[in-house]
Amino acid sequence: MSASHTLVLQAPHLDVTRVTELSILAGAANVPTIANGVARVVGCNPARREVVLERAEALGVDANFVDGERRFADFGLLVSDMDSTLITIECIDEIADMQGLKPQVAAITERSMRGELDFSQSLRERVALLAGLPEAALAQVYEQRLQLMPGAQALLAACREHDVKFMLVSGGFTYFTERLKAELNLDYTYANQLEIVDGKLTGRVLGDIVDGEAKRQLLIAKREALGLRPDQVIAVGDGANDLNMLAEAGVGVAAHAKPVVRAQAAYRFNVSGLDAIRNLFL
Repeated sequence: MSASHTLVLQAPHLDVTRVTELSILAGAANVPTIANGVARVVGCNPARREVVLERAEALGVDANFVDGERRFADFGLLVSDMDSTLITIECIDEIADMQGLKPQVAAITERSMRGELDFSQSLRERVALLAGLPEAALAQVYEQRLQLMPGAQALLAACREHDVKFMLVSGGFTYFTERLKAELNLDYTYANQLEIVDGKLTGRVLGDIVDGEAKRQLLIAKREALGLRPDQVIAVGDGANDLNMLAEAGVGVAAHAKPVVRAQAAYRFNVSGLDAIRNLFL
């Protein structure tokens, strides 16, 4: 079956009215049933793709055209960003809040995620503002503010069930990725290491920055180590520094992403949880 022939519609409260409108717009002969907020529309006209996606977004529905024969178990690796993707917060912004600097740091983070600033340079600038902060502030952020994105646990369960390895690749910090790895039983994690001396942040990052190109290279290295083809890899992210890895994956997903990422990603979600990735496939 052609990759353009199945339209997957998802929303927290998906109803038959919106599914019917989008099915007709997609040129499908039949309106599918809705199960757990998901409808799979088969027999779509691929030429209608852009108009369907535009209308679906206006209706508050996540719409993605997929290969109707693909199963989630066909994949071998899922690579995910951390901040504002696997978790709901930007860790560095919340750490900065402990210094009374959240507005300044968050503004830099936002510009970086939109692709307006060089990621590595902007990260160093933001980390420098954290100099002198006690390491205990990191624990406070992890314990009090960090929450998983809706659907994250369901996606991770699906990965375990179908033997899809899960790799967390973050431009954030190992302090958080290592704790998430232990708590969630993740297969692999990569991130930046904050320098801590005498229990306080120095304002520096140790080693090379995990930027957009590093994320891409880490995906390639893990894919090759696992003996997988590019089409057996899913990548998900929200910021401009995720674009390289999304382009490298067979399925690149923009999740609640910045406009520059939504515009370039083949698959995108604006209203659904991370379990929507699992629902794309049989």
